[in-house]
Amino acid sequence: MIYDAKKEIDIQRANSRLKYLIEKKKLFEIIEKKERRSISQNNYLHLIFSWFAIQTGYTEEEVKQEIFKKHINPSLFYEGEHGQIVKIERWRSTADLDTGEMTLAIDRFRDYSAKELGIYLPEPKDLAHLQEIEIEIKKQPQYL
Repeated sequence: MIYDAKKEIDIQRANSRLKYLIEKKKLFEIIEKKERRSISQNNYLHLIFSWFAIQTGYTEEEVKQEIFKKHINPSLFYEGEHGQIVKIERWRSTADLDTGEMTLAIDRFRDYSAKELGIYLPEPKDLAHLQEIEIEIKKQPQYL
């Protein structure tokens, strides 16, 4: 669990957890989380997928495949149908996008989220907000 020492509630939770671990004579590790200077596009993308999932009730995979690729960005991801017996739709992987395409796809996703659903997805440079989202995601793993 990640605790933010700037928040009183997190301090209380951390102290409570530490006290429990000591009382039960458990083996544990305390690690300082360093501030991040930047976040990669891929890490950022999966972070906002998870946040969107928590806000909407979809799984992260549903957000990525059905909403991000098929609903919002089909022009970037749809490769057409293939197969002689059964027609199968083929969709590109996000790994196949170049930086410009990924930026466009993310911008479209952020715009859609804000305009259509009123869900704010922070920009990559908004590290404080992204850190808060990361903490919330760890509290709600059912959406991952």
